Amino acid sequence: MQESNKVLELLEEVCGNKDNAISLATIRLTNGKNGLVNPAVRDVSAYYEDGIFYVTTHAKSNKILEIEENENVSFTVHFEGISGNAVAKNLGWVMKPENAELRLKLRKIFEPWYDHANNEEDVNCCILAVKVTRVRVFRNEGTINEEYFI
Repeated sequence: MQESNKVLELLEEVCGNKDNAISLATIRLTNGKNGLVNPAVRDVSAYYEDGIFYVTTHAKSNKILEIEENENVSFTVHFEGISGNAVAKNLGWVMKPENAELRLKLRKIFEPWYDHANNEEDVNCCILAVKVTRVRVFRNEGTINEEYFI
């Protein structure tokens, strides 16, 4: 248990209370030409708090449609030597009463671009929660190379 506390502290230190660029990988809904499933990856802005990355997005986006089929995702935090696995869930429309407190945090963190990228009047403007389940830390040319399960 102490190890997971260590990594959660590291995630909070590195990713907490700011706009993080992360790559988020899902599994595509359609198979490739060889019949095998294909991964899909995209860069998103994410706010981190208490073991969860939060992303504003559109409920009809490919990432949400793919997550509805398979909630297991992978992520990496850009240029931080942090990657891992997570379980993702659509929390619904940003204007839902239960999203009010989180929405205000996201608006503040993403303030420079939030209104440009999000139409809160659209019921498909949603919050994606990415709950971290495994983290790998690779830093300082490999002097720190550890894996944690949360």
